[in-house]
Amino acid sequence: RTAPAMAFSLRTPTTVPCQAVRLSSQAATRSGVSALAPKQAQKALSSKRLCVKAGANNESRYGSCWPGRVEVPLHIPKLGNGVTKKISLLGSTGSIGTQTLDICAEHPDKFEVVALSAGRNIELCAEQTAKFKPKMVSISHSEQLADFKALLKAKGVTNMPDILVGPEGMIEVARHADCEATVTGIVGCAGLYPTVAAIEAGKDICLANKETLIAAGPYIVPLLKKHGVKLLPADSEHSALFQCMQGLPEGGLRRLILTASGGAFRDFELEEMQFMAKNDPLALHAKATTHPNWDMGAKITCDSATLMNKALEVIEAHYLYGTSYDNIDVVIHPQSIVHSMVETADSSVLAQMGWPDMRLPILYTMSWPDRVMTSETTWPRLDFLKMGDLTFREPDTKKYPSLPMGYAAGRAGGTATAVFSAANEQAVAMFLDKKIGYFDIYKVIEDTCAAHMQELVLDPSLDDIVHFDQWARNYVAEKCVTADMAI
Repeated sequence: RTAPAMAFSLRTPTTVPCQAVRLSSQAATRSGVSALAPKQAQKALSSKRLCVKAGANNESRYGSCWPGRVEVPLHIPKLGNGVTKKISLLGSTGSIGTQTLDICAEHPDKFEVVALSAGRNIELCAEQTAKFKPKMVSISHSEQLADFKALLKAKGVTNMPDILVGPEGMIEVARHADCEATVTGIVGCAGLYPTVAAIEAGKDICLANKETLIAAGPYIVPLLKKHGVKLLPADSEHSALFQCMQGLPEGGLRRLILTASGGAFRDFELEEMQFMAKNDPLALHAKATTHPNWDMGAKITCDSATLMNKALEVIEAHYLYGTSYDNIDVVIHPQSIVHSMVETADSSVLAQMGWPDMRLPILYTMSWPDRVMTSETTWPRLDFLKMGDLTFREPDTKKYPSLPMGYAAGRAGGTATAVFSAANEQAVAMFLDKKIGYFDIYKVIEDTCAAHMQELVLDPSLDDIVHFDQWARNYVAEKCVTADMAI
C-alpha cells in the first residue's frame, strides 16, 4: 500500500466554492471558507474540499493566551521560607501526575498538594494520599470506593480527606477552594470539564492536557480572558517558547520555531517507506512504533513517526501565543536539545535548551515566575561538551502530510481542530490494532476532516467540541475503514 494522493496540497492554492459552516451550535448562520493567497500556500491545505484564504480564514477569531509576549508579574514572593503554592492535581497516577508529585516531594517547602484525582489505580492513589495528605481526593469509579477507603486505613491514614467519585469529583478537585493552580494531567476530553471548572473558579492552569487548546481552544481562550486566568504550558516545546518570549516588548515577536525529533522515519526516504508498506507492512508497523531516541508509549511514538504530534503542537502554539500560522515553523532536530526557538522582530533567535526531561516544563508551570534551584543529582545540567553537534533540517511534507493538514485545520478554526485531533487518535488506535496500514492513517484523517467541513462550528460550546470529538472517532471507525486495509 503506497502513500495516498493527498487532497491536502502544499502547492496548489486553487480557488474553490465556499463550504458552508455553522457559526454556533444554536445558530444556522452560514459563512464561506475560500482559497489561500499564493504567499501562504507553503503551509496551507488547498483542495476542492477545504481552502482557507488570507483575510477570510478564522485564525484570528479567538485571541490567544499570551498574545505575542509574556509579561512577567512583579512583586511575587519567592517560593520557600514559608511561601508555598497550593496545587490541585488531575490525573495523579499517570505519567504527568507522578512526575508532578515527585517535584512536590523534592520541594515540600515550595509546593503543597491540596487535592488530587486518579483513575482506576487506587493502590497508587492511596499511597499518594498517605504521603501528601491532600484535603480532597477523587477516584473515577464508585465501585472502588470501599476498597479505596480500606487501603487508606491500611496505610495508617487517620485524618481522612474528602473522598469523591466520578466526573463530579474531578470537577471539585479542579476548583478546590484552597488551590492556586490546577495541574491538568488527564488525557482526552475527560479533562475539559474539570479544566473549565478550574478556570471559572479563577485557578491558574498548568496545562498538560493537549485537548484543552487543540480541541477546545475556540472555547477555552475567551474563557481564560473572561476570568483573568493564566494558562502555563507543560509541554516541552511550548514551555520553551514561553520561556523565550518573556521580556519581549510589544510587537517584538516575529516567528515561532518548533523542533521535532523526526521520529522513527526521519532517516527514511518516502520511497523506502512505500516499498515496505507494499511488501512488508508488518515491518513498517514495527518501525513506526519504535522511537530512535526514547522508549515511549505506542501511541505517542506513532504520532512522532507521522509527525502528527508536531501538527497538533502548531495548533496549540497558535492558541497559546496568537502567532499567525504563516509564522509558525517546524524543523527536524534529531538531538532534541533545543526544545524550540523564537525569532524576534530584529531577526535575533532565542532558543531554550536542555536535556530532554518533562519534569522541567512541569516544574516551571508550577513555580512561574519563580525559578527553583534543583539538585544536580536528580536534575543533570546540560554539558555542551557532552551533547555533541546540533543539526537541523526541513521536514518533508510529502513524507509527513500531517503538517499541511494541521495548518489547514488550524486556519479553518472552530471544531475543525477537535475533529483533526480525534480522527488521528482513532486512526492510530486502529493502526496499532493492525486494522489499517501506516499510510491509511493520513487518508482516514483527511477524509474525516473533509466530511466535517459541512458541519463546522466556528464558535462552539464545550458540548459541541465533545460531540464532534466523538463524531470523528465514530466516522473513522464506521465510514473510513474497510476490511482490505488490515495488515
